Amino acid sequence: MTALTHTWYLSGRRLHAVARQPFFIVGNIFQPAIWLFLFGELFKRVVEIPGFGGGSYLDYLIPGVVVMNAMNANMFAGMGTLEEIDRGTLNRFLVSPASRVALMNANVVEQAVTTALQSIIILLLGRLAGADLPGGLAGCATVVAAAVVIGVVFGSLSNAAGMVLRQREAIIGIYIVFMLPLTFLSSAFMPARLMPGWLRHVAAWNPLDWAVRAGRAALSTDPDWGEVAVRLGSLVALAVFCVAVSVVTFRSYQKSV
Repeated sequence: MTALTHTWYLSGRRLHAVARQPFFIVGNIFQPAIWLFLFGELFKRVVEIPGFGGGSYLDYLIPGVVVMNAMNANMFAGMGTLEEIDRGTLNRFLVSPASRVALMNANVVEQAVTTALQSIIILLLGRLAGADLPGGLAGCATVVAAAVVIGVVFGSLSNAAGMVLRQREAIIGIYIVFMLPLTFLSSAFMPARLMPGWLRHVAAWNPLDWAVRAGRAALSTDPDWGEVAVRLGSLVALAVFCVAVSVVTFRSYQKSV
């Protein structure tokens, strides 16, 4: 209960900081909006490729853009951790009775809330652009949930990298190395059945693809909720593991100061 109470207050502290800078949330929407409208128009005729399945490419693209935005935004979570280390804020918390788990959980909660808000905005932009979103509110909620969970995965790993490497350049380098390969080794832009065989096998182990497929299945006309539950469950299990890794690295940092 102490950890939960401390998580509540520490999360409020971080969210108040976000509320004072709303451009942080809105500004990060520009890039996914460009992907959405540019790619939606540029590749709208790929649905005519045999085997694609027809339909609207914008409808197909939206879950991929939402999930990609969640990954991109949360890969830089470790930068905020490094900033708190440099300012001495984190060290001051370490000499307080604040729960160590709550210190890390507050970061996760902040990332989850901002990711959810950004995902909702992207879905609204897609709807304004003419997407049907036949899955309705349940499908949209599932897309947001998948984005939040994949955001927790990459945000936790980014925090862990920040604690271990202690360099902003290292986090930027990790982002550059993994962002595009993870995106294109998924079905974000093209169905898996149109990929080369080796690419399909790699995508099957890509958590980004799990989130994209869960969201796309939920937004379909006739959702397979069993498939959605399996993919979301796998993502949640991975997120719990990644949070545990970040907590371990945090305790390691605590011992070093």
